Amino acid sequence: MTRPGLASTFRPFDALEPATLHRRLAEWNHRRLNPALPHDDWERELRADAEMRLLEGAAIERAREAAQPWLADMPTEPADFVAWFEALQGRGPGENDPLFPWLAETATLEDMRWFLLQEVAGEAGFDDLVAMAQVKMPIRPKLELARNYWDEMGRGREGGMHGPMLDRLAQALDLRPAIERTVWPSLALGNTLVAFSTTRRYAYHALGALGAVELTAPWRAAHVAEGLKRLGIGAERKYFALHATLDVEHSKAWNEEILRPLAAERPDCLRALAEGAVMRLQAGAKCFEAYRATLWGPDAALRRAS
Repeated sequence: MTRPGLASTFRPFDALEPATLHRRLAEWNHRRLNPALPHDDWERELRADAEMRLLEGAAIERAREAAQPWLADMPTEPADFVAWFEALQGRGPGENDPLFPWLAETATLEDMRWFLLQEVAGEAGFDDLVAMAQVKMPIRPKLELARNYWDEMGRGREGGMHGPMLDRLAQALDLRPAIERTVWPSLALGNTLVAFSTTRRYAYHALGALGAVELTAPWRAAHVAEGLKRLGIGAERKYFALHATLDVEHSKAWNEEILRPLAAERPDCLRALAEGAVMRLQAGAKCFEAYRATLWGPDAALRRAS
């Protein structure tokens, strides 16, 4: 019996439109990361995986090229590197995007629902990404990744788990995420983070990218939480309210316990850490641009009226 989605669909990377590429990668990631059982079609599945890994690798390498201008002044001394990394907050790609003050102050409930629908659909699951990224890492970074994961898991309490908090918000707003209704930059962001955390040649990219999330999320989360409060969303906004404050401490610990020791002990990984951070921020910037194009574009009034 052939499992769904395993027909050979490989095409050269440059022949694929970005939307087609990232929808295909998102569908593949959904299939390959879900727990499964043994089946007779495993050989065909592995061949399909190999084709998709080629497409994934080509996409990541293209994004690495786009990140290089941001790395021109990257220092290599540990203290200077951490300071350079921290300076991405507020100055990196996508930082201070005007979308977020607008969400806080102006967006309608339907605007907010559409925005959150895109965010939920592109969400890769920070807890799982951290768990996969920590494999075989040095002791000090590994311990901090474990502490971060424990926080993501609500310190052992189901009600405090971060992922289900977002799920509860999605349920309260009747969001029904689907790949085909998600703008491709949102899918690309999730695909990039999954590629980093599941592919060991990008293991240090994963640490840079996830560190950039912790560094830059609080400003955006605070604006989304403010907008949700203005629109009358109560306890369900906790996911964003929590990340507006908790990620500040997470970022400090990430930089001191992961980035600084790696910069001192593994200077050969500095460029990968920096590339991962910049690539994550560039992917976010493309999302915000796509969101603004829909929410502020000429069809916005028609979409609100529909």
